[in-house]
Amino acid sequence: MTFKVVVSDKENSYQIESNDSINKQIVGLTIGEDMDGKLIGLEGYKLKITGGSDKNGFPMKKDIDSSRRVKSLVSGGIGYKPKADGVRRRKSFRGNTISEDIVQINTVVSETGNKSINEILSPSQEESEE
Repeated sequence: MTFKVVVSDKENSYQIESNDSINKQIVGLTIGEDMDGKLIGLEGYKLKITGGSDKNGFPMKKDIDSSRRVKSLVSGGIGYKPKADGVRRRKSFRGNTISEDIVQINTVVSETGNKSINEILSPSQEESEE
């Protein structure tokens, strides 16, 4: 089980895969919590969890506690964009807690480190230029 962690930094976004030893520390975190960037190799960074999706593609929703999947009647927002005003629909969502069923975790940089993310993720380009 590996998580794909998507890190958004202003206009750039990066996708990082986590390994199995780190996943135990990520499981149990909820949407809105801060995560240490050291877990995925970003030294000095703090990442805020903003959402994600499970193995079947259902999005996580902040106002559903736990990690279970529920059907909710929605009139717009995350996971549903109605074609006309007043249209509601019952959609499936995943809860706000990260579990083993989650595949992708969306994050935003809340505190930056000394190096840029680009320098940390691709050090081989700098060595080949020298």
